[in-house]
Amino acid sequence: MGKKVFHEVVSLESALKNLLNSFKEKVRCPLSEEIIPVKEALNRVTAEPVFAKLSSPYFHSSAMDGYAVKSKSTFSATEKDPVRLKIGESAVWIETGDPLPEGFDAVIPVEEVNIKEGYIEIYKAYPPYHDVRPVGEDIVATELIIPENHFIRAVDIGAMLASGILKVKVRKKPLIGIIPTGSELIEPERIEEGFLKPPTLIEYNSSVLANLIKEDGGEPKIYPIAKDEEKSIEERIFKAYEECDLILLNAGAGYGKEDFTYKIINKLGEVIINGVAIKPGKPFIAGFIKNKPVLGIPGYPVSAFICYNLFVRPLIELFLGVKLKKEEKIQAILSRQIFSTIGVDEFIRVKVGKVGENYIVSPVGRGAGLLMSVVRADGYIVIPSGSEGYSQGKLVDVYLWKTKEEIDNTIVCIGSHDNTLDVIYNYLRKKYPHISLSSAHVGSMGGLIAIKKGEAHVAGTHLLDEVTGEYNIPFIKRILPEKKVVLINLVYRIQGLIVRKGNPKNIRNFEDLKREDVIFINRQAGSGTRLLLDKHLKELGINPSEIKGYENEEYTHMGVAQAVASGRADVGLGILAAAKALDLDFIPITEERYDLLIAKEFLDLEIIQALLDIIKNDKEFRNAVLALGGYDIRDMGKVIYEN
Repeated sequence: MGKKVFHEVVSLESALKNLLNSFKEKVRCPLSEEIIPVKEALNRVTAEPVFAKLSSPYFHSSAMDGYAVKSKSTFSATEKDPVRLKIGESAVWIETGDPLPEGFDAVIPVEEVNIKEGYIEIYKAYPPYHDVRPVGEDIVATELIIPENHFIRAVDIGAMLASGILKVKVRKKPLIGIIPTGSELIEPERIEEGFLKPPTLIEYNSSVLANLIKEDGGEPKIYPIAKDEEKSIEERIFKAYEECDLILLNAGAGYGKEDFTYKIINKLGEVIINGVAIKPGKPFIAGFIKNKPVLGIPGYPVSAFICYNLFVRPLIELFLGVKLKKEEKIQAILSRQIFSTIGVDEFIRVKVGKVGENYIVSPVGRGAGLLMSVVRADGYIVIPSGSEGYSQGKLVDVYLWKTKEEIDNTIVCIGSHDNTLDVIYNYLRKKYPHISLSSAHVGSMGGLIAIKKGEAHVAGTHLLDEVTGEYNIPFIKRILPEKKVVLINLVYRIQGLIVRKGNPKNIRNFEDLKREDVIFINRQAGSGTRLLLDKHLKELGINPSEIKGYENEEYTHMGVAQAVASGRADVGLGILAAAKALDLDFIPITEERYDLLIAKEFLDLEIIQALLDIIKNDKEFRNAVLALGGYDIRDMGKVIYEN
């Protein structure tokens, strides 16, 4: 009878239940134990309770510098009739930590006695064991130091050593084999050897997974990259099967002609999961070869990260017999609408900050290949499979990857994107390490609305009013007539057409955007750059429908520049700094003023004062902005408007 073949994509709940139940049936957990030196036991898990061998301190010792005495000899002392004790006989000098001399049971601090003619004068009575650390004050022999299934901390190591324990029995770390697969992959070290040429890719997922495993108390073992050949992958699996407790195959978990994970696991053992209704991470595979679990982790970096947290961490918990630390959960208001697909649980990476009494959450990039969306994120939200998304303003659960304290010290900047915001963030962290900046790019108009709703401390804006020719102020007066705000200039910048190096399509002006051979990349609706574009198109009588790519949007100037650099578009409207950063050509159109709008209610906050300090006073920051190219800082820090 042939093996059962699974092709059904199952729910996350069903997949986890199936994986954990099968694991408990097939795998002996917790793992075996080993005895190691206490000094090397940091972050290991105890396999049995640890009891003190010795008391600490194990002798009566002085808690102060002073004189050891017999307490009963002081009982009659008063201020009017002090007791005199001869130094060296009935009063013995003793220093902090020294053993109490035989027959003595109290210590009088040196500052409380009067020394006169070889005697000390005592003006009050002292009880037994005054300023004495008695035997077992800290630890009593045989008492419990730490229980079984406990992650050993630095202080636990100190307590064990103080109580005479030199070795401790701990859970064996699960050895987890990581097999990267893909004929296109090369080790990072080979970049310098000149191997990085299309279609080769740098293999870094294994390092990410290995360090996640270390953080969670496991022991990773990275195997050499396996080619997209069944034999190559099988050889790696056989080797890992002999050596490891759990095997992770990274990449090759999809349904393409070079995706062999499912076929090999099913051939050597049994596949129990072949696809999970999650995004990212849908092509996750799980199975067993005999009694050893083998997991197929998708190759996209965010998918790998999400699948590790969802499926690998629970198995490490079972191996170790403990629960690993979970993310802290808070509730936050969503800054903009998010659409999702019915039928999958989607994990959205987010930035979070506290504005007033509320936490505000903004999504970052959603692509499974966008590792920086994890690097930049403060945490994530989950859109359940039965939902098409969340509306702006909805209160959602946020699972934090950072501490709540870090979130509370984050400046929330919502609005137009500018490259100087990244520079500000760097200099903020340099001068004020406890302060962060969360920047959500929703366009200038979205920034003003966020300030109006109290969902941002700061908004970047560069809205040009067609009637007056003035930047930002007319819009502030119309949209926020009652809101107390201050508008501070950050930079003047050059906007223009970004084209490929050498301008191969010979694009010169907006009229060229109508050409059949030109593909445009746009900014999102509501952005100042989009409004600038539409103003010029209107003046020239150009209908947006005449421009190929007008509907294709990016949320940042760097996104526009990258679209041009990669060949996805021929031209986009953006700032000179973005073109310069990616070595692209640039056709200047106009200079515009880019300002920061700040709600006055937040002006006195430490985080906002720190921001203003960088903008107004940091010469190094200003020089860094000028080095980007295309910026003028003549009014940087100047108050342009307030009400």
